[in-house]
Formats: sequence, C-alpha cells, structure tokens
Amino acid sequence: MPPTDSLHELAIESVGSRIVTGAIPPGSVLTPEGLGISRTVLRECIRVLEALGLVQARRRRGTVVQPETEWRVLDPRVIAWRLAGPDRLAALGTLSELRLAIEPVAARLASTRATPEQCGALTEAIVGMASTQRAADHGEYLAYDQAFHRVLLEASGNPGFRALSRAVVEALSGRTAHALMPHTANPEAIRLHQEVAGAVRSGDGARAEAAMRAIVEEADAAVQAMAREDSGA
Repeated sequence: MPPTDSLHELAIESVGSRIVTGAIPPGSVLTPEGLGISRTVLRECIRVLEALGLVQARRRRGTVVQPETEWRVLDPRVIAWRLAGPDRLAALGTLSELRLAIEPVAARLASTRATPEQCGALTEAIVGMASTQRAADHGEYLAYDQAFHRVLLEASGNPGFRALSRAVVEALSGRTAHALMPHTANPEAIRLHQEVAGAVRSGDGARAEAAMRAIVEEADAAVQAMAREDSGA
C-alpha cells in the first residue's frame, strides 16, 4: 500500500482535476463513499481543495463543490488541472490574455528597474534557449524559457507581477506537457526574446513592451495552429 502522504496526494490530484474539468460539477457534495476514498484521506484532500477555493465545508450540508467564480484560478495547481483537461486550448487562450495584460507592461517597467544581475540572467536564459532550440518540446528548453519570463516579471519591480510569475511559468509548462510546443523553436521567437533583453538592458521601454507583446501573440498563434493541425482543420 502506498504511504499515507502518497494517498493524500493522489486523492488531491484526482478530486481536484475532476472538479476543475467539470466531472464533479458545482453543488456536488463530496463523500468518502462517492469518491472511493477513506474519511481520513478525504479530510486532508478537503483541506487543500478548500484553500484553492474549489470546495467549501458547510454545516449540515457537508463539503460542497464551489463554482469557478470562487476558485483561485491563478494557482499553479489549478492551472495545471485545467491544462490537463479537454478544454486546455481555451484555458491557454485565457492565460495568453492574462499574459498580454501584464508581461508587456512588466517589460517596460523592467527597462528602468532591472538590476545588472537580472539583465545578465535574461541574457543567460536566451543563450540557453538558443542552444536547445532544436529540442524546444523538451524540459531543458522549457527551463530556460521559464527562467526568462520569471526574471522579467521580477525585474519589473512590481510585487503583483512577481506574484503572477508562477502562473506564467505553469502556462509555459502546460504547453510542453501537452505536446503543444514545436520540436524546433521558431527563430522569430528567439529573436524576440533577444529584443526584449536588449531593450531592457538599454532602457528602451517602448521597444521592450512591443517585443514582449509580440512574444505572447506568437506563442498563442503557434498553439492554436498546432491544435488545428492535430484536429485536421
């Protein structure tokens, strides 16, 4: 039998993903019998899911599944569950809209606030992306890409943008995990990352913002194109 911690984690993953993908709809009451798990495991599962806004314990009603409006939709765990579901393209689309709202502005702010160390980290990430671009659907390229976007959001100097870096990183991870990245990176995408880093380093906020916007738009278009190709559309 797996250790108790593993059972808890398996239950959280199973129940959480089923709620997020709609297999367990809002208003449902969670019970050990209905989920096929022990009361002890369910108690731990509820503790985590309630923190994510997915369920709420109510007196005399038990633990009730909450509507999406109550979820912590930017929590990396919730994002991962959404991207693992059948509506992952729609989820990626909403994440692209979020990224368009924050990352171009973050790039502009970084052009006046980035430290020399952060500028160096951006350059290091781009060098890594360029060296692994022929395996862009693998983990090493992903790690460099995630590092670039994480550093950029931190370099904005805005605590809110910094907090959103985990959501952006999870969105990037989801593209790779669900085979929505090309095997060879688009050279234009690499060039645009270089453009952002160069503009941040030189203090050109307008150029940094425009290049960052182009990065997110290119990524979203690439995902949608791969999806159409897979569906035969």
